[in-house]
Amino acid sequence: MPLIHSVPLHPPAAACRAAAGRPDPRLRPYVLCYGGFASHDGGPVAHRLLPVPSATLVISFDGSFTLFSGPRADAAVDGPTTWGVGVGVGLTPAGVSVLFGLPMSALAGQIVDWHDVLGPRAAPLAERLAAAPTWPARFALLDEVLLSRLGDPGPAPFVEAAWRRLQGPPIPVGTLADRLGVSRRALEVGFRREIGLSPATLARVFRFQAALNLLADGAGPAGAATAAGYADQPHFTRAARTLAGLTPAQLCAIVQYQPLSGA
Repeated sequence: MPLIHSVPLHPPAAACRAAAGRPDPRLRPYVLCYGGFASHDGGPVAHRLLPVPSATLVISFDGSFTLFSGPRADAAVDGPTTWGVGVGVGLTPAGVSVLFGLPMSALAGQIVDWHDVLGPRAAPLAERLAAAPTWPARFALLDEVLLSRLGDPGPAPFVEAAWRRLQGPPIPVGTLADRLGVSRRALEVGFRREIGLSPATLARVFRFQAALNLLADGAGPAGAATAAGYADQPHFTRAARTLAGLTPAQLCAIVQYQPLSGA
């Protein structure tokens, strides 16, 4: 499932543009997707970070920053959240650990400059990506860079398996633990240690993201609520207000993206 990491803080004058890319098959356990983005005129736009169950590497092509945005259960507007053109890399728990050598929990609820995480290992990517002629060429460059970083072991297998299962139909945490052959406490402790959020919180965020993707694909709030597993539209409205600080109608108005040229 694609994840929508952020939306413009204020309704833009015209639709933002986006390009989606799939990682090399060897990176699939670690990278969810690539997402090119651009404001309607390429200029910087302040963003609202949305609740997401994963970490995102955000690379601004103007070279102003490359940062990690960790999993979060609420929206954020503070910090370096203004960008115009760039690319986001969605990372699984194993991706953060294997590619960057730290648990996803170290990034939970935070926005961190990747130089602070990687130090001298932080390669200058923004200029190389901006110079690439097409979006497929940029995604291929990301494949090359990330494949070269494969190394450290990932999180406990049951944590990764549970994180992926929570993307599917709702399941009680105790039942999920039983199916994975661990105690509920072991699962919750593993999530706190490796992810930084509880399984129940992650399940709420995954459901919100599922509804958000349906809105982006053109569904109305009522249809998105039903398809994503909410009891009804008021249930979705309450969740959206709690998690993102916006109503489904407001979200619907700002997640209608246009394709980027060269995608």
